[in-house]
Amino acid sequence: MPVQGRRLMQMTRPIFMAAAALLAAVPGRAQTAVTFAKDVAPILQEHCQACHRNGSMAPMPLVTYDEVRPWARAIKAKVVAREMPPWHIDRTVGIQDFKNDISLSAQQISTIAAWADSGAPMGDAKDLPVKQWPSDEVWRMSEGQGRPPDLIVKSTPWTQSAEGQDQWWEPVVSTGLTEDRWVKAVEIRPSLKGRRIVHHAIGLVEYAPGKAGEVYPENTGRLLRAGGSVNFSVHYHSVGEAITDQVEVGLWLYPKAYVPKYQVKTAALGSQEARKVLDIPPGKVTVHHTYIPLTEATELLSFQPHMHTRGKAMSMEAIFPDGHVEMLSYVSRFSFNWHVNYVYADNATPLLPRGTTIHITAWHDNTAGNRSNPDPTQWVGWGQRSFDEMFHCNVTLINLPDGEFQRRVEERQSAHRLASN
Repeated sequence: MPVQGRRLMQMTRPIFMAAAALLAAVPGRAQTAVTFAKDVAPILQEHCQACHRNGSMAPMPLVTYDEVRPWARAIKAKVVAREMPPWHIDRTVGIQDFKNDISLSAQQISTIAAWADSGAPMGDAKDLPVKQWPSDEVWRMSEGQGRPPDLIVKSTPWTQSAEGQDQWWEPVVSTGLTEDRWVKAVEIRPSLKGRRIVHHAIGLVEYAPGKAGEVYPENTGRLLRAGGSVNFSVHYHSVGEAITDQVEVGLWLYPKAYVPKYQVKTAALGSQEARKVLDIPPGKVTVHHTYIPLTEATELLSFQPHMHTRGKAMSMEAIFPDGHVEMLSYVSRFSFNWHVNYVYADNATPLLPRGTTIHITAWHDNTAGNRSNPDPTQWVGWGQRSFDEMFHCNVTLINLPDGEFQRRVEERQSAHRLASN
């Protein structure tokens, strides 16, 4: 190095050292080691372990350090790519406030990545968070409702053979109710072993990976009539072993004689229209549209796209009576392995006047580039089998009288004005 360069370095070295010392003295500037016990375990507990624990649906448990450490690099890759936890709403458009958002923040992703990159250290065991997960034989909504279900309705058993075609089991089972009752919350579950063979199950609500039940807002419920029944529809598939399953529906009821102000309904928006228009050539990415007019003012409580293995993306827009269009929700990375029900926060539920049209757009990928595609050489139409295709949008909704709708809109606008001031 030239003499002038060495002299310059000698002259400036004290300046750089002083600057580094000042930066280190800034509160929060010092870098502390990221550990499993203190930093990563709380994130996994909050966002991952509901599925990644013994007896649940995920392929490996991620509860203890010994269980997590071998997967550190794979966990980093999945969370950085936002493939896990499964939350596929596009963050750039539409409503972003949800009650059940399990996605990771940018800071949480950075923490996991830094932990994996630093050798995935354990840290001090005293820093580990304490949580006891319930057995999968308990009803998950019991804690929130403060009691076990008031009523349990079971499907008649079904045995799925070790090999063979998909099957649909559709028994009708009496509720045993002798008077009308209103439902506050409902949960559906296959047997513990039966979860291996259940693709999805419907009995008042849907069971699928990412969805197991519904809790309705205050003063809102679903009506069960005296002498009524639960119509089950269970999609089974073979896994190489004969398994017998029985699906259960747990119901939490309002007190007798109580009538909530609002009645909740469920709908598969666009399902009937999709049967007529769905047509997917081999080797193509297609776009299909359905339009559903609303004959009553409506509040949407949730949004759940439904497609099969070639499903790529789905959006739900509102075309208002005055002609303006709003994007409500857009799932840009649909995954057939996860049927996530996106439950809107109370202050973000779409309020849609009478005469609004719901516009559903569905994208399907029937190319070889789709790793889930069973056969890109096939021309595909509508059908119930997983190898067929379909599209619709499952929603939970409340119909509102026009006066009540206007009151809700004015309350929402007033709340937004207060929040912005």
